Order: sequence, then structure tokens, then C-alpha cells
Amino acid sequence: MEYNLLKAEIDSAISRVLKSGWFILGNEVSEFEKSFADYCKTKFCIGVASGTEALTLALMASEVGYDDIVITVPNTAVPTVSAISMAGAKPIFVDVNKETMLMDPDALMTLLKNLNHDMIRRVKAVMPVHLYGVPCSMDDIVKAAKEFGLKVIEDCAQAHGAMLAGRKAGSFGDTGCFSFYPSKNLGCYGDGGAIVTDNEYLYDRMLKLRNYGQEKRYHHIIKGINSRLDEFQAAILRVKLGYLNSWNNRRREIAESYKKGLSGYPVNFQLVPGDNYHHVYHQIVISCDKRDYLMDYLTKRGIQTLIHYPIPVHLQEAYADLGYKEGDFPTAEYLCKKILSLPVYPQLTTEEVDTVIQAIKEFFDETY
Repeated sequence: MEYNLLKAEIDSAISRVLKSGWFILGNEVSEFEKSFADYCKTKFCIGVASGTEALTLALMASEVGYDDIVITVPNTAVPTVSAISMAGAKPIFVDVNKETMLMDPDALMTLLKNLNHDMIRRVKAVMPVHLYGVPCSMDDIVKAAKEFGLKVIEDCAQAHGAMLAGRKAGSFGDTGCFSFYPSKNLGCYGDGGAIVTDNEYLYDRMLKLRNYGQEKRYHHIIKGINSRLDEFQAAILRVKLGYLNSWNNRRREIAESYKKGLSGYPVNFQLVPGDNYHHVYHQIVISCDKRDYLMDYLTKRGIQTLIHYPIPVHLQEAYADLGYKEGDFPTAEYLCKKILSLPVYPQLTTEEVDTVIQAIKEFFDETY
């Protein structure tokens, strides 16, 4: 559906790359990097191969590696934590706020103050996740991190264009890391990612790290990896970036329709903490006591919903070696059992939104 709307522009962009004969780290990437840095109001942007590798490269550039510790939240997508593992570091978790579903700054400070000497010595970074498209309480998180000398690496994979007090997500920490997976608010037609920063030292390191550690061809200054946004994806992203604000505004309209239409019904929407928070609704998430029954009811009526995410990371089999157990992060665990993502994408029609609202109302009218 989206491609049909943008077909002429997308086809022209792809043709431009083919005609250039330059497919890796060419003009399309450099022009997109300039545009996206300007969009995020940061000095620099580095295009990379995925959002996961954006986080990993940000950690590597910050010299976070083997035996170091990175603090994040357990109710995120596993790739957040995969990136920490890929850098050789160990993730530890802090619980979230029940209403915002985001990293709780008070819990973060309590954790930092209560870690033993050996653990606090190893903690090198905090990775807040702007889950579903609303920014975390970045002033408080940055303040806590600075008190303990930690880097702040923002996971902005779901927050393209989200703002707090007029500042874009990704511009608060040392680095901001984005995914351009096709389903994102700004998505390419494959894998892709980017890192934004105001720190020139980190920028220079990440430029080398994404390209085998090269300063120039065949001159390798540091140990790097291959993580480059390709020219086709950059060309596509250059087209789509021009539509991002209008698409985000449509997502906000859909969210407001859901909230208004379901007012008075036993569902709770992710809290937007204040008027200075600009939510871009990568997902529109509700929580309710009869989540599984509601999901089944909607599925039978042809309405697809999803759970982002049903199992917190600390209870995933892959991370059993961290030693966590059920009950360690009660709020995150509670939310994972209650949340449901409603349909949202910019091309969703008003009639389709109304159909979802009516079906949810009917479920609760029949249930209670």
C-alpha cells in the first residue's frame, strides 16, 4: 500500500542508484546522513546495517566491551539486549513505570546506589528504550548516568520523530540509535539503521568501526566490523524521510480516536507523561485484564493485534545465564501479561479505526 503511494519517487531513487554504479557508502548514504542528522537536530549521523548493530557500534565506540555492564529494561525487544551481548558486555535490568511502560528513573538511581563495588566499577552505560514511540524521562536518566560517570545510549528504534520538550529522541544521550526495519515509522525495504550524536570523537570512531576499522582504504586503525547502510536503502529513506512528520501525525490522530472511542471502557493506554512529550505511536498499546480473550475475539473478527512483547527478556531462555527469575521485575512482568497492540499505520482509514473500536466495545459489553 505504501509503495503504491510512493511508487514514482521510490522507482526514481532506485534507478538513480543503479545508474550511478555505486552501491556501498556513496552519495545516497552521505546525503541521507546529513538529512537525518538535521531532522534529529544533531551534528552527526552514521548509517549502519541495522538498529541492533547501531546499538552495538555505539557501545563499541564508547569502549564498552568484555566484562562491562550495561543497564536497560526487560520489557523491550530482544535485539536491544542482543546488541549488548554482541559488544561482549553483560546486560542487567531495571524495572519500568507501570503507566508509561518506560525505564523508571527512580528505580535506576536505586539500582546504581545499591550495586556493590565490583558491580558499579563494571557498569559503563545506560540504555533507555523509547518503547512504542514515547521518550523516556531523559533529563532524570541523564542526570543519574552523569552522577555515576556512565554513557547514555538511547534505543530509538521505535521513536523516529518523538520529542521531549522540543528535543528529538536520540539527541539527549551520548548517542541515539535507530532501526529502519520496514515496519518502523521510518522504514526502508530491508534492514538498515543509523546512529546520531553530537560527539565528534564518537562519530569518528563509529565511521571506522562500521567499515572494518579503516581510516582509509586498507589502513585499519581499530578493530571494526562490516555494518554499512547500503545505497539502495539510503535512497529509499531519503524519499520517505520527507513524509515522516505527516505519517507520525496520522498515527497520533489514530491514537486519539482510539482513546476517545474507548473512553469509559476497562482499557489503559500507555501514559504520555505531559504535554511536552510528543508520542509518535509506533505501536498503540493498551493494557487490560482480559487481554488474551480480547485478542482472540478480535482475531475471529478479522482484526489483527499483536503483543509487544509477551516474554520479558530476563525470562527468555537465551538469557537464563543472567540468573534472573520470575518476580525480579514485577512491573515489567505484569505488563507483559496485560498489553495488546492495536492496529496502527498511516494508511489505516477512519472507517477501519471505527471498526476496531466498535469490536472492542462489543467485547466488553458482552463480557461485563
